[in-house]
Amino acid sequence: MKRVNLIILVLLAVAFLIIVERNLLNLSDILHLENPDAGMVLPFESEVSPDLRLETVRKGEEIPVLITAAEERLGAVVAAMNSVYQNSKANVVFTIVTLNDTVDHLNEWLTKTRLKNIKYKIVIFKPELLKGKISKDPQTLEAVKPLTFARYYLPAYLPEAEKAIYLDDDIIVQGDIQELYESNLKPGHAAAFSDDCDSASSKGFVRGAGNQNSYIGFLDFKKDAIKKLSMRANTCSFNPGVIIANLTEWRNQNVTQQLEHWMELNTREDLYSNSLAESITTPPLLIVFYKRHSMIDPMWHVRHLGAGNRYSPQFVRAAKLLHWNGHYKPWGRTSSFSEVWDKWFIPDPTGKFNPVRPHAED
Repeated sequence: MKRVNLIILVLLAVAFLIIVERNLLNLSDILHLENPDAGMVLPFESEVSPDLRLETVRKGEEIPVLITAAEERLGAVVAAMNSVYQNSKANVVFTIVTLNDTVDHLNEWLTKTRLKNIKYKIVIFKPELLKGKISKDPQTLEAVKPLTFARYYLPAYLPEAEKAIYLDDDIIVQGDIQELYESNLKPGHAAAFSDDCDSASSKGFVRGAGNQNSYIGFLDFKKDAIKKLSMRANTCSFNPGVIIANLTEWRNQNVTQQLEHWMELNTREDLYSNSLAESITTPPLLIVFYKRHSMIDPMWHVRHLGAGNRYSPQFVRAAKLLHWNGHYKPWGRTSSFSEVWDKWFIPDPTGKFNPVRPHAED
């Protein structure tokens, strides 16, 4: 009888140890899931989002998405990120490039709203990277927005990634971002862009920008440095507001260094077109990727919503990605299809950013 009792006690002890071990393992898993980036050394200064809930953790291959966050446009960043996250079940990880004075506001917006469950890291853009690469012309300097150059440095901000997506902040994603991420790039191509002569964007000139559908709208073909490249002036340009990047090829081809070379040369030889009306980040990209880039499905980058109402509501609903490039932004008073943007906007908990609407009082 004593032997039977002893066996029962041993069995109970073993069962207890098994239960304890399983509980400890489960606790370890939960802690890992709540802080999946623990122990990761991020490039530059950074912060990782807290409070990742167990029930919302997404598994599978990470899809790196890089976006910039300027203080005066934080509402755009939030709406863009929300649209990406809500329209996909993929394991999206955002890298948000910003300046030091924006970090606290951005973190408060993300952690105190329903975006608190997304996976993100914040990295700080260093404006000194642009020293000697931007014209000293007062008008040019006034137009320069340092964060627009972050796309040049994709491999630096995503050192572990082999592929990534870059998005401008004035976009809304209506499709599953995984579909865009899985787009095929041709062998040897470091990036894919949307061609400005595709059916969705070739309905005329961009308001106030002259002929910005071809290379001659961005580059001065009278300059010797441009002539030596033997590029055709009427070649269709592309829009770098959405980029699918093969970062392995980007590194192997020293794309960042090539872009910096053309920036520096422009400061000495003034290579850009006099009619250039939009971002000065585009011309170096056009040179480096001339006939060396893949194409993005036109429905994954429907552009010029910021240049007036040029699309039907049915077409806008069918688009997988909308881009308000142009003067009229969806958080402004006169934008077309602002109601589409409003669907994804999350109010600023600090009250600093408020969209302007026609009925708003001056």
